[in-house]
Amino acid sequence: MRLLITGGAGFIGSNLIHLLHRERPAWEVWNLDRLTYAANPQTVARLARLPRHRLICGDVADPVCVAACMDVDAVVNMAAESHVDRSLEDAARFLQTNVLGTQVLLQEATRRRIPRFLQVSTDEVYGEVLAGRSGEDSPPAPSNPYAASKAGADLLVQAWHRSHGLPALITRCANNYGPYQHPEKLIPRLILRALRGEPLPIFGDGAQVRDWIHVEDHCRGLLAALEHGAPGRTYNLGAEEERTNLAVARAILGHVGETGARIAHVADRPGHDRRYAVDAGRARRELGWAPRHRFDAGLAETAAWYAAERAWWEGLEPT
Repeated sequence: MRLLITGGAGFIGSNLIHLLHRERPAWEVWNLDRLTYAANPQTVARLARLPRHRLICGDVADPVCVAACMDVDAVVNMAAESHVDRSLEDAARFLQTNVLGTQVLLQEATRRRIPRFLQVSTDEVYGEVLAGRSGEDSPPAPSNPYAASKAGADLLVQAWHRSHGLPALITRCANNYGPYQHPEKLIPRLILRALRGEPLPIFGDGAQVRDWIHVEDHCRGLLAALEHGAPGRTYNLGAEEERTNLAVARAILGHVGETGARIAHVADRPGHDRRYAVDAGRARRELGWAPRHRFDAGLAETAAWYAAERAWWEGLEPT
């Protein structure tokens, strides 16, 4: 198996490549990544030491680049601009990578008759869910430019499957946490601030609820979908580990220990959804997948990882 992973130098992509190295060692992985700020050089260096891994520096929105690295058996598209705050400030690059990049990949995959195309998406496409859980047939209702760009990409994938017969499928996952996540995201941002004894900023009242899934569980779900998912299907991946942002911050303070860090409430961001939650029953039934990590233990392990890996995160942009 030769697998093209786009965005493989980022948080989820690098964790997926490490998982494949352990559990599918015969697979050859081609990793197409633009190596933006989200691709930590130390992460890239660690990936470079893995056998059967090839890093290709390039842009998924560049048809020439994509055509040059599509001699593969399957594609996992996780190249994405993903930070909501950045999308509120500059939506154009989110459309460029998330929508146009997906279209370029779909077009070339169709031309090459690639037998498997997995689009990695997010539960944010469903928008705010104040009660119950979003199912795969719930309509998209994105609240911010990032989520809108991912919803647009998902619709393109569905259209390519229906119009061109591309064997494509989609996964939509809850909020991830774990090692190698850039400190612009909530959990590493709070962990790093707690380690430094700095205030932990929480938007608004902190009552926003998210379902938290460990990145390794997400990656195992991606592998299950890639190997066993049905073309044309969408699979939600969630852990049913809902926490408010305020509860997450308090748990992090407990795991890091006394450093003088305290929670600081800051002005809420525009369009901040109060709750996301997905029904992952289809993935459990059809893929035989289930998360293995409980949030409290996984968060403690994650905090310990960042405490031990200062060389990995020191020097990243201010958090």
